[in-house]
Amino acid sequence: MTTAQTLSEAATSRFVCIEEGDLALQLHYNDCGAGAETLVMLHGSGPGASGWANFNRNVEPMVAAGYRVILMDCPGWSKSDPIVCTGSRSDLNARALKGLLDAIGIDRAHLIGNSMGGHSAVAFALANPERVGKLVLMGGGTGGASPFAPMPTEGIKLLQGLYREPTIDNLKKMMNVFVYDTGDLTEELFQTRLDNMLSRRDHLENFVESLAANPKQFPDFGLRLAEIKAQTLIVWGSNDRFVPMDTGLRLLAGLPNAELHVFNRCGHWAQWEHADRFNRLVLDFLRH
Repeated sequence: MTTAQTLSEAATSRFVCIEEGDLALQLHYNDCGAGAETLVMLHGSGPGASGWANFNRNVEPMVAAGYRVILMDCPGWSKSDPIVCTGSRSDLNARALKGLLDAIGIDRAHLIGNSMGGHSAVAFALANPERVGKLVLMGGGTGGASPFAPMPTEGIKLLQGLYREPTIDNLKKMMNVFVYDTGDLTEELFQTRLDNMLSRRDHLENFVESLAANPKQFPDFGLRLAEIKAQTLIVWGSNDRFVPMDTGLRLLAGLPNAELHVFNRCGHWAQWEHADRFNRLVLDFLRH
C-alpha cells in the first residue's frame, strides 16, 4: 500500500549510473508507485530545480490513479552528476532518459515535460518514437524566437542572471515573474530553493559555462515536429513570461495529434499554480 510517507522525496530517492559518451554519469531519480504504466516527469532548467521540486503537487494523484511515476533529475541538476553541455541540452537529456529507462527496465512511458523538460521530451520522442506513450508539454517543447515577444524573454534574462549571481534577491525577482499569483511564494520556499542552488555551485558554474560555449542550448525542433505521432497535450499559461504562448501555438500547428489547453491567470508553472485542475486534465488525457 502506498502512503504519504512512502511518497516522500527521501523514501523514493534512487541513483543509477549511465554512459554519456566517454563519461560515466550518476543520475538521481525518484521512483514512486508500482503501476502497470509508467509516467516520467521531466523538470525545467531553473537554478535549484529538481524533479521533486517541480512536480511535488502532481506525484500523489498520478500514483493514486495507478501509474508508476519516475522523476528524473537531468545531468547538471540536483543530485545528478555535473556536466558542461556544449551541444544540444535537449538531446543530452533525452539520451540520459534513455539510459535511465534502459537501466531500470522500462520499455515505454508517457512523458510530462515542463519548460526544458518539454524540449527533452520532444527530443526523446524524435529519437525513440516506439518508446513513447503520450506526451504532455508545458511551457516548452521547441526552441526558436518568438515574433511577438522580445527575445530573450524577461523571465529567461532573470533566470540567467540568477545563475550568474545566486542571491536571495535575484531568486525572488525571478520567481515573482515565474508565477502569476505570487501569494503562494513563501519565505520557506525561497530559502529551500536558495539552499538547493547553493549546495551545488558546480551546477550553477557549469550552466554558465555551457551557455558561453553554446548560447542555443535548446534547438528549434519545428521542422521535425510532424515526425511525432504520439498523442500530445500542450498546456500553457496565458501569462507565461518565460516562454511566450505563441510557442505553444507552433507546437499545436506542428504536432499532428496535439491539443492545447490554456490556463488563464497562470505563468510558467501550470502544474504547480493550477495543480488540482492540471492533475485532472492530465489523468483524463492519459486514460482516454
